[in-house]
Amino acid sequence: MQVKDLTTEELKALIRETVIETLGELLGDPDEGKEIRPEIKQQLFESRKRRAAGERGIPAEEVAKRFGLTFS
Repeated sequence: MQVKDLTTEELKALIRETVIETLGELLGDPDEGKEIRPEIKQQLFESRKRRAAGERGIPAEEVAKRFGLTFS
């Protein structure tokens, strides 16, 4: 079958499928299927605990200032 033989709906579906596939390739998770190191898991766990306890992290403005960046 050629593109000229497709209905409008079939062409739209083909384009949609192609765009989704391409975006998945470009924006996919490069770490998918990899294991998280135990120390990183622990850091994430501790961060979640602090956040749940109401502790806040460093404000983005402060991080930007530390690195000499402007934050708007």
